[in-house]
Amino acid sequence: MSSYPILYSFRRCPYAMRGRMALKKSGIVYELREVLLRKKPKSMTLASPKGTVPVLQLSDDSVIDESLDIMLWALARRDPDNWLEKIDESESLIEELDLVFKKALDGYKYFVKHPKHPQSYYRAQGEKFLIKLEERLIAYNGEGLSNTRTTFTDIAVFPFVRQYAFVDKTWFDQTPYSLVRNWLTQHLESELFLSIMNKNPPWEPGDEITFMGIYSDRK
Repeated sequence: MSSYPILYSFRRCPYAMRGRMALKKSGIVYELREVLLRKKPKSMTLASPKGTVPVLQLSDDSVIDESLDIMLWALARRDPDNWLEKIDESESLIEELDLVFKKALDGYKYFVKHPKHPQSYYRAQGEKFLIKLEERLIAYNGEGLSNTRTTFTDIAVFPFVRQYAFVDKTWFDQTPYSLVRNWLTQHLESELFLSIMNKNPPWEPGDEITFMGIYSDRK
């Protein structure tokens, strides 16, 4: 077992993006293992039988396999920009994203697998969430979803809005939600996001370790 936390991740998964961005912000050193979802490593499925990323295996063998919990774990140890400030005020928004918007997003992006409704129906369902985000951004001068700066809420929401936008970017760029569009662009172009999107080959046992972070969490 590694003396550092191990993160099983998939580069394009929005849940994994959440975890990687929080870990990057915290600076905690961890071992990154990129996963092919069609060929999941046995060590990952042993650690977390549900078989989805991200999975964070700590040095004491305990496992965190929910993206929001990984974010909270990392930021509880080091939160240089106070992302956790006012987090309680955003619980309902994040819950709506995970339980409602994500379903609309899946129907929109993978509409062939969801033939009950046309693709436009799922897009319209997801658009309701964009309206709420626009209203929040208006309240915070277009800078964030729960403050006039980036916080936990923005990072928890951003990867999913990114995925929604790129299903049909031409349509998205013509929507009236100018603050959401600007907010998305700022995060897409941020150093933080670009730094966690480097391509890494799928991990295999025996591969050279890929370390991330600058601050050790070891006692």
